[in-house]
Amino acid sequence: MDEFSDLIPRFDLQGMDLQLDRMRAALQELEGPCRNVPAIQVAGTNGKGSIVRFIETALLRADVHCGVTTSPHLISWCERIRVEGELIPAATLRSLLLDLQEVSRHNRLTPFELLTTAALVHFQRQCVELLVLEVGLGGRLDATTAHPHRPIIAMGQIGLDHCEHLGRSLRAIAHEKAAVISHGATVISAAQQQEAGAVIEAVCLQRQARLRWVDPLPADWSLGLDGRMQRSNAAVALGALEALKPFGWCLAEGSIRTGFSEARWAGRLQVVRWRGRSLRLDGAHNPPAAKQLGAERDCWSGERHGVIWILAIQSHKQAPEMLGHLLRAQDRAWITPVPDHHSWTREQLTKRQPALQRQLSEAPSVEAVLQHLLREDQWPQAMPVVAGSLYLLGDLFARNLVEAE
Repeated sequence: MDEFSDLIPRFDLQGMDLQLDRMRAALQELEGPCRNVPAIQVAGTNGKGSIVRFIETALLRADVHCGVTTSPHLISWCERIRVEGELIPAATLRSLLLDLQEVSRHNRLTPFELLTTAALVHFQRQCVELLVLEVGLGGRLDATTAHPHRPIIAMGQIGLDHCEHLGRSLRAIAHEKAAVISHGATVISAAQQQEAGAVIEAVCLQRQARLRWVDPLPADWSLGLDGRMQRSNAAVALGALEALKPFGWCLAEGSIRTGFSEARWAGRLQVVRWRGRSLRLDGAHNPPAAKQLGAERDCWSGERHGVIWILAIQSHKQAPEMLGHLLRAQDRAWITPVPDHHSWTREQLTKRQPALQRQLSEAPSVEAVLQHLLREDQWPQAMPVVAGSLYLLGDLFARNLVEAE
């Protein structure tokens, strides 16, 4: 049972309700916790968590007293709130949530808004000097955007996701993401699709924000996170760190390089062990992330003989498009449910992608697939890849079914 289930209502039961009025009213009621503390706000569709992690590890190496929010979590709600890299203690979070129950009820806060409020109160009590805030969904109406002092915006790749809330076109989604840009802010972005890039440029011009496009970091930068896309994410993180100079922080390149090399982020092209066998985990859960993951395979040993994918994808995600980006002719995909969430089934996917029918199988769980591969002596040359949902990966870790290498 979730240790905070009595204090944090389930997302799927309360539903999604994006607006800023509730959050702003709650923060005003609390006299604006951290209102004068500058924040690096990390927005976009994919890569946000990696960008945050690169920034965070570099700040730790530079001894900057920072508070960080991320989402979602894999195992514990405490993962979402960190000070100097340390998770908020469970007892502290419980006490905070208890203290905020009246404010939450009075302002009808959503779970994400409640947690963001708790984070800001915690950061104020810890006297942090800098915030790193990861946008949860969208940007324009995201709870983190209620923080009034966001002079640096780090923009991850923008793509199609959460279309039911943000819009059905890349342009519409880009407008929601770019709306976090405040007047006079510094915006750091890696290359975007043309339509998204044009929106960012237009919003920056309108709001007199300084826009800096960055290229992927060269090979002489050692990164603790695997994958070619991480060079773009790290470049955005580097640009955001360099943008701190006007605020009195001038981080030495050595501290940044060391921080980047030490960065770790569970569930992002992570190699783990199951019964002594190696697996690769990735939280890709939308078509742009699946496209990136599919491109990474060219670097994997044995992939030309085929990759076995174990995929669990929530029913509101664009699973048919994801399969198109992931599967090649020699591959096989096992479709499993996301624990405790409505999920795509093999039958639904074959109706949408009939050409893939022979490549798709179904199983009740990741464990069932792995046990089948082991029992039938079908373990592939390229390590199996588990992907499609961070909730799935969190369940594997929570039940100690896999362990990090």
